[in-house]
Amino acid sequence: MLSLSQVKSNPFVQEYLYQTELALKALGYTEHGKRHAEVVSSRARFIAKAIGMSEKEQELAAIAGYLHDFANFLGRTHHHYWGAILTSQIFGKDFSPRSLSLIIQAIANHDKFEMKFSNKISAVLVLADKSDVHYTRVRKGQISRIQADIHDRVNFATKETNIKVEKSKKTIKLVLKINTSICPIMEYFEIFTTRMAYCREAASYLGYKFTLIINNFKLL
Repeated sequence: MLSLSQVKSNPFVQEYLYQTELALKALGYTEHGKRHAEVVSSRARFIAKAIGMSEKEQELAAIAGYLHDFANFLGRTHHHYWGAILTSQIFGKDFSPRSLSLIIQAIANHDKFEMKFSNKISAVLVLADKSDVHYTRVRKGQISRIQADIHDRVNFATKETNIKVEKSKKTIKLVLKINTSICPIMEYFEIFTTRMAYCREAASYLGYKFTLIINNFKLL
């Protein structure tokens, strides 16, 4: 089985992430390139370790986190499916059928809210991905139009993001600090309600309760 570092160094992965960054920049989307891949990969490993998953599962979760968005250059609507297919094409001979199936299913499920969870890696990836709301995802060229785009506004207003796992209390917390002078907290819910519901479902599958705390107030 390949390690995360080996996956990162693959030239196809590097190029696809680069092309994704160019494609989504052209569309005016928030950052979905290497920075996002690194953050989600790191958080996936953290969550997997914190809830007691095996080292192999932690590595698979980190790999799925790194690859989950790298096919966006082929299109936003089905990028999760393209990502699963490309991962299978690139790494089909480098993982056991079981390990590969877990990775590609996690990638395919991360943006498909009607799917039901059937493995822990998929659930961990959803929590890691949907928790990445942060001002650094807004590109410099987008700052001038923050007032016109709610996604840019919410991300730019979010100054701190932290995900915490309390194993003894069986709770996974997403803790945010939002500058309400940039956007009201209600706007966060306007665009993230579905995603937070998916996080709650993912945490529940793992045997945990999902909690959202914004500016020291518990909202979920």
